[in-house]
Amino acid sequence: MAIDRRSLLLGTLAFVGAAPMRGALAMGANDIAYVTAARRADGSYTVLLLRADGSVLRDVALSGRGHDIAIHRPSNRVAVFARRPGAFAVAFDLETAQQPVVVTPGENRHYFGHGSFSQDGRLLYASENDIDSGDGVIGIYDVASGFKKIGEHPSYGTGPHEIMLLADGKTIAVGNGGLDTVPDAGRENLNVDTMEPSLAFVDRESGKLIAKHTMTGDLKSLSIRHVTQDATGLVWFGAQWEGSPSETPQLVGSAGVDRALKLIEPQAKGGSDLKGYIGAMAVSADGRYIAASAPKAGHVLYVDTTTATVVGQSNLKDVCGIAPEGQQDFAASSGFGVVRYETARASTITEHELQDISFDNHLRRVG
Repeated sequence: MAIDRRSLLLGTLAFVGAAPMRGALAMGANDIAYVTAARRADGSYTVLLLRADGSVLRDVALSGRGHDIAIHRPSNRVAVFARRPGAFAVAFDLETAQQPVVVTPGENRHYFGHGSFSQDGRLLYASENDIDSGDGVIGIYDVASGFKKIGEHPSYGTGPHEIMLLADGKTIAVGNGGLDTVPDAGRENLNVDTMEPSLAFVDRESGKLIAKHTMTGDLKSLSIRHVTQDATGLVWFGAQWEGSPSETPQLVGSAGVDRALKLIEPQAKGGSDLKGYIGAMAVSADGRYIAASAPKAGHVLYVDTTTATVVGQSNLKDVCGIAPEGQQDFAASSGFGVVRYETARASTITEHELQDISFDNHLRRVG
């Protein structure tokens, strides 16, 4: 399919706004346990602020589908990004009912659905696409200036998906999925035959490349999408397989600045049993366990980072959102409105179901 990268309709890149925040505002930010994007039964989109029991405390209505959420707890700021290839993000305060700020990526850019605040909360970073060239970029936004875009760094790859600021406060880890998209082609991947997935480490201040690890050979179709960091500083990634289903490799692995990509050893459920798709990653509060959701297969895989082995696997239909709860437990959300708490050994602690709500791909813990 031939794509004219400059033929985008103006309406395609028009940003999508947000309605004012609604809900029990007197409760305060300390009552908020999780933030997630969702779809209501009437087809409308929203951002939900949830209590620990899964009930809705507040919501921010969206006129387009949201994806992931960046949170800066010290300042109570939240930024929710549109699903790729979206052209809006919505930023708001957890404690007040002020009108949300709609953020846009600028001309010839679109978002990939993820972002991360700097440790001091002054800057917001977003994974973006240069539509003309197909190169990935990291957009930089000044929070104090109403989230005005003030610059960009290269992502050193194509299709940067999840980015996160690592614990050192200086390094941004970038899951370059290797897949090119443009808004007027929707979510169609334009370069599957030539994709080059990678995990890049970028200096957040200078934008210089610190290290880059690329999927090659039999793994060149393994698209790195989601990242998280364990207690030792190692970055764990979840991938999506774009090759033949019969050749699906493991989908979870790790790497560091000075450590090459390494997939977990074949055991328990392999990549094909996970339907070739990891939808989200999270690390336990103590940094020991990694959770990887596989929504197409309806599984959550738990990995002990000290041994790089699978220690648990739970079953939940259309599960995708995953977040830490307590020191070594997790919360998982599904497209059927379920919020479940479980251990890293896949034992269910408790479960709640919201009527007429379909949770989207990501669930973020507040605090």
